[in-house]
Amino acid sequence: MPSESLRWETLQALKNSPKAKITFDPFWSERGEHILAGCKEALSLSPQSVAVLERLSSLSLQKSSFVDSSSRDSSPVFSEETPASLSSTGSITDLNRRHAALSATSSLKNQLDQAVNDKAEDETPENDLSKVSSPTSPRAISLLSPRAMETTGCIIRFKEDQREKAKLALRLRQETQEQMVVAVASAESEQLKRFEELMELKQRQEFQSMRDMMDRETKESMGRQEKLKEEQRHRLKILNLRLREAEQQRLREAELERQRQTEGRERLRNLNSIQEEILQLNQLLEPSTPSGTDLPPASLSSYSVRGNQLCSQVSEVVRKTAEGEFPSVEDMSVAERALHEMRALIQQMQEEVAKAQEKKKKEQEEEEECRKKEELQAQQEAQKAAEKSAKEKVQRKGLQNSAEDGTLKWFKELQESASQCAQAFEQLNSPADSQTKKLKLELQKAATIPVSQISSNSGSQLREIFDKIDKLLSGRAVVSGGRSVSTSQHPQGLDFVGYKLAEKFVKQGEEEVASHHEAAFPIAVVASGIWELHPRVGDLILAHLHKKCPYAVPHYPPMKDGTPVEEYQRILGYRVDDGGVEGQDSFLKRMSGMIRLYAAVIQLRWPYGSKQGPVPHGLNHGWRWLAQMLNMEPLADITATLLFDFLEVCGNALMKQYQVQFWKLILLLKDEYFPRIEAVTASGQMGSVIRLKQFLETSLQSRQISPPKGQLSSTFWRS
Repeated sequence: MPSESLRWETLQALKNSPKAKITFDPFWSERGEHILAGCKEALSLSPQSVAVLERLSSLSLQKSSFVDSSSRDSSPVFSEETPASLSSTGSITDLNRRHAALSATSSLKNQLDQAVNDKAEDETPENDLSKVSSPTSPRAISLLSPRAMETTGCIIRFKEDQREKAKLALRLRQETQEQMVVAVASAESEQLKRFEELMELKQRQEFQSMRDMMDRETKESMGRQEKLKEEQRHRLKILNLRLREAEQQRLREAELERQRQTEGRERLRNLNSIQEEILQLNQLLEPSTPSGTDLPPASLSSYSVRGNQLCSQVSEVVRKTAEGEFPSVEDMSVAERALHEMRALIQQMQEEVAKAQEKKKKEQEEEEECRKKEELQAQQEAQKAAEKSAKEKVQRKGLQNSAEDGTLKWFKELQESASQCAQAFEQLNSPADSQTKKLKLELQKAATIPVSQISSNSGSQLREIFDKIDKLLSGRAVVSGGRSVSTSQHPQGLDFVGYKLAEKFVKQGEEEVASHHEAAFPIAVVASGIWELHPRVGDLILAHLHKKCPYAVPHYPPMKDGTPVEEYQRILGYRVDDGGVEGQDSFLKRMSGMIRLYAAVIQLRWPYGSKQGPVPHGLNHGWRWLAQMLNMEPLADITATLLFDFLEVCGNALMKQYQVQFWKLILLLKDEYFPRIEAVTASGQMGSVIRLKQFLETSLQSRQISPPKGQLSSTFWRS
């Protein structure tokens, strides 16, 4: 059939067209080509398409009712021929044939239009994807046979499938390319970071090398500067030495001149002093001067003449210095010889006067001695009567009048030990040379000054004083008066220091504690610590205390036959001097200070000591003292005073230590011993008795003894 042959010719023409020869190359990107490079060639019809067109034109198709207005507008040639062909047919078969021819012609034209559009799309590749996804619809509606329609549909579906595959491949390719671009960008970023790190490392290395080089150069420059400075200092040192030598030379010369002037002025002052003294001594030689002696006037006149001659010699020397010159050494020798001779005259005259006065004194002494013998005999008789009365009271009442034998033996041993210690450093007491004398003074100051500085101000100061005394007794050097001194500098140095230290402790109780009762505790705690570390010093403290205050033993020394009254009073503890015996108030005050110090010592212990066990002289000795005092017959005034002072200081500690036994002893003291004290006390001496009575009554009523004032607390040692 002509229409079928025409159809096959059309298909052949389409097959041979460039559109049918498009191929997809997966390696287009590697060669740098466009994905639609195969569609960019110029479109051309094959020879078969020309034949088809010629045959179609011969059919003379003019009109067709199946062609739409858009087909007529887009292809005017076909739209004019198609209706003619349709109108010339008279049957359905012819109509189908014509419709097939028109459809083929329309399809060919659509393919040509599509090729043109594809070429335009190739020129703008960025719009390829959007145009492929919307294929051009045919502009004409053709009525073809079913087989033609099927073929046309197959071609259209094939083209759409190819487009979809191309779009899918393109999208996959784009995604792959994007992933590759991202991977390449990431790799390039990492490489850029490594490169930057490498460059930064190189920069740091270069900077470090430059800094090291600058440090070396700086050190070298500093070394050169130091050398220059050292040279400059050396030159300045040499220059300063020279200047110092010149200045010293000038100062030496000025010092020599000043010394010469000073010596001259000193000689002038000495000369004036000599002249003044000679004139004063000469006044003693004047016969008109009342001398109060029985010398003959002729003797006094000879002394006066010689004195006037000596004054004339000195006046002659003084006149030489009236012009502003200083006296020479020879002038001073003349003046000093005149002064010595004047002194010899005065001494000679005084010896004659002394001889005359001695006769009168002997006569007066003989009279005084006779008077004292009479007074001593009267006192001895009174003492014997008192002893006899005391013995009678002891036999009657059962109390003893002296200390126990063991206590007296202990007292004598301590006194003998102190005497031996004093004899051991006899060489220091009578130094043979000035060096030993100076050492003795320095040791005495080093031992006594720290004890004088003890106060209740701060615990740290007390520790410093204790350490200083401990160092001195341990043979180590201490600083005293700006100089270093040690007991090892002399064989008897340790004995001397221990003796003087113990003496000073007792003296502090006798003076400082007697005036300020609170001072007993800081002094006692230092003494207790020294006693614990150096027992020899403790024995010496007891010996000095018993010697000055025998009531601390307790011991009432009896008066022996032939003992002078003044000596016996010294034994009892009174101070006796040229002015006589001290008053009773002063005596009681000193005894009170020493017994308070003793009461503080027996209850205190140095808090920073390292020794364990009981203290060397503790509360047991206080209990012994109190018990022995109550076993002895009381003395007027002194017994009440000492008991009150001892209990006020040590009563609280004894109460805590002995408890019930202590209160029994206090009750015994109040009920049985206190009446004895009242019996021997005169009406004018009741002050201490009243204080003791009030203390005992208050303590027994409250069953409590308050701690003493001034007792060292824990806060004191932290100060």
